[in-house]
Amino acid sequence: MSEAQLQEQFSLFAKFGDSKNNGSTITLKNADKWFKQANVIAKKITTTDTGIAFNKFKSKTMDFPTFLRYLEEFKNKMDPDEIRERLVDCGPPGTAGATQAVKTGGVDRLTDASQYTGAHRERFDADGHGRGRQGREDIRENTGYVGNYKGKDTYDKKH
Repeated sequence: MSEAQLQEQFSLFAKFGDSKNNGSTITLKNADKWFKQANVIAKKITTTDTGIAFNKFKSKTMDFPTFLRYLEEFKNKMDPDEIRERLVDCGPPGTAGATQAVKTGGVDRLTDASQYTGAHRERFDADGHGRGRQGREDIRENTGYVGNYKGKDTYDKKH
């Protein structure tokens, strides 16, 4: 484990979910994501501990040298070298464990487009894929009259 690898991971997690961040500073939220992915946050270290330690630095973000000092705050709960090793070994930021679509009970029935009837059936093609605007709107020419109106264009006629 080298400090360069740790700094590279720092940059990746600093940018994760924040398009404006250039990777030079990290927020508490992203540091916690990194700690959770690396299994540093567990029974020994909690998000409360990370929040207290982060607030000791009196800033909403911290650069890499400050982050290294931040890791030293946990030395009474976990060896800082072990923390660094876990942070490097955890890999790039990911969304493992993100919420997946549920396919049980009533949800499965509600998401099966083949069972839709009436006007809702028109929203899907034969494969069950959405048809977009064509499925939601009547694409006929807008004449200004409601459907099936028999007296179209008779309003201005004189008898």
